[in-house]
Amino acid sequence: MTKTTNLKILIAADMEGISGITHWDQVTPGHAEYLSRGRQLMTGDVNAAIAGLAEGGATEFVVSDGHWNASNILIESLDARARLNFGSPSPRAMMQGIDQKPTALVMVGYHAMAGTAFANLDHTWSDSRIHHVYLNDRRIGEIGLNGALAGYYGVPVIAMTGDQSACAEARNFFGEMLEVGVVKTATGQFAAECLPLLESRQRIHDAMLHAMQKLKQGLSPEPYLVGQPVRLAVDFVYSRHADRAHLMPGTERMSGTRIEYVVADMPTAYRAFRALSTLARD
Repeated sequence: MTKTTNLKILIAADMEGISGITHWDQVTPGHAEYLSRGRQLMTGDVNAAIAGLAEGGATEFVVSDGHWNASNILIESLDARARLNFGSPSPRAMMQGIDQKPTALVMVGYHAMAGTAFANLDHTWSDSRIHHVYLNDRRIGEIGLNGALAGYYGVPVIAMTGDQSACAEARNFFGEMLEVGVVKTATGQFAAECLPLLESRQRIHDAMLHAMQKLKQGLSPEPYLVGQPVRLAVDFVYSRHADRAHLMPGTERMSGTRIEYVVADMPTAYRAFRALSTLARD
């Protein structure tokens, strides 16, 4: 059973799975929808998560802003109990702080992997250059990728919020004991039946509260582990992206668009994936 004297929770926050978000304009810096509404919606969902975690007994809260350039959450509106990892690039990107070995990880506002049906803004890291990603031959999106990095450090994922497809994907990776807060029902990449904010944030709050109750009872999912060594494969959208990514020494060009790279462990795989994605930029 988990000790309850100090329960530090890392809150990894993305934006596409946030309450009321359905379109790229709402999550892209510079757009009026992002500036006037998107950031406020994201901050509100994160605050709902903190409230539920606190009610469940969490004692420390670290938020990792994981969308775009990691400069989205409004710190002036963020729950004052939380510390915020903000800005990019940081050593562990969406998962900044995971190496400090928090008690557990929760994901707020996550989206399904690229190619998922009935999923808002489905993609994996980059909609414009990455088609699919694999770890040891298992296709994976940001949910699984970030969960695998957490698992390397022995940290379980105990709760997640997003649309119905993202939450189903998370349970596929982390198990049915995972608490989920479905805040909208996606009917297409840019369409969803969105709950009223009060209701969606109550769902977020309740998912976090129940996750903490399970954690203290020893009923949370086990950390998600990927076997070592790790074979990372990235299918890019166009051959020009693979041309650039193949500049990384040690990579293998498997086809016009596929690059593979075998590394020792998950932290190295995570850094390698970020490097390949960065090299491939147009």
